[in-house]
Amino acid sequence: MTDTYNAADLPFTGSPVVPEMSDGNKNIQFQCRKGITCWNACCSNIDISLTPYDIVRLKQHLDISSTEFLHKYTVPYELEPNGIAGVKLRPIENGSACQFMTAEGCSVYADRPTACRYYPIALLSMRKQDEYTDTASYALVKEDHCLGHQEPRSLTIDEYRKEQGVEEYDELARGWRQLILKKKSSGPSIGKPTKRSLQLFFMVCYDTDRFREFVISEGFTELYDIPADEMRKLLTDDTELMLFGFRFLKQVLFGENTIAIHQATAAKRMERAQGKLQQLEAEAREKRAADADGIYENEEQ
Repeated sequence: MTDTYNAADLPFTGSPVVPEMSDGNKNIQFQCRKGITCWNACCSNIDISLTPYDIVRLKQHLDISSTEFLHKYTVPYELEPNGIAGVKLRPIENGSACQFMTAEGCSVYADRPTACRYYPIALLSMRKQDEYTDTASYALVKEDHCLGHQEPRSLTIDEYRKEQGVEEYDELARGWRQLILKKKSSGPSIGKPTKRSLQLFFMVCYDTDRFREFVISEGFTELYDIPADEMRKLLTDDTELMLFGFRFLKQVLFGENTIAIHQATAAKRMERAQGKLQQLEAEAREKRAADADGIYENEEQ
């Protein structure tokens, strides 16, 4: 299965990804069909990363909450060392096959993940050193077990993407990809992420139902000035909530102010924070003074 890579990661030594970057006009020869000898082979040994929109579609397909979906069907992994996390599909217990694989094929085919739709294409998210926006480029995946490359059908990458319905998936994952690229581009300049910020990133991107509870909480609504019509969308539309979450993270993590706040509430919170800081500083001064007194007393004795 394919994944999203940075150009800096190429070439892949020993990888099935052919290290030749192409645009959408490149012709490929490929077809996957029921009856082909390698049917289900790619689903028997999975390593499938999920985008936030993948999770939205799959949890809706299964009619379960995002929290339940994450617990039952995914495992987290690090997108970067000691940094933000991604999630991958969890294979069957004590095996490597996809939980959604059946003899007839994929049981969630209409809502299958982006990586499955792209196969045998790898999407490469390209960016210039000082830019946060990504540019799509593609590479071909050729695995020994896959006989689809021998099928007599030719089409362009863009035609294949349209056929597989991947254009919508790419567009709705763009904000998430830009968050990741922005974080990697910022590097040490924004410091090591706190445990709280990592947990926030995970909840907002992947656990939409928990994020919705957060959005309707008293603390959130007191601070953020969300128009009533927009709030109604956030309460009823998972995709709208996901896109709002990307904006929220850009504001919280990178200071891009796109969500209005209630200034009075923000000022009160700032006052409380400053008061708490002053209290901690006073307690620290008192402790230093007490320690100094103890030293002097010991010296006099």
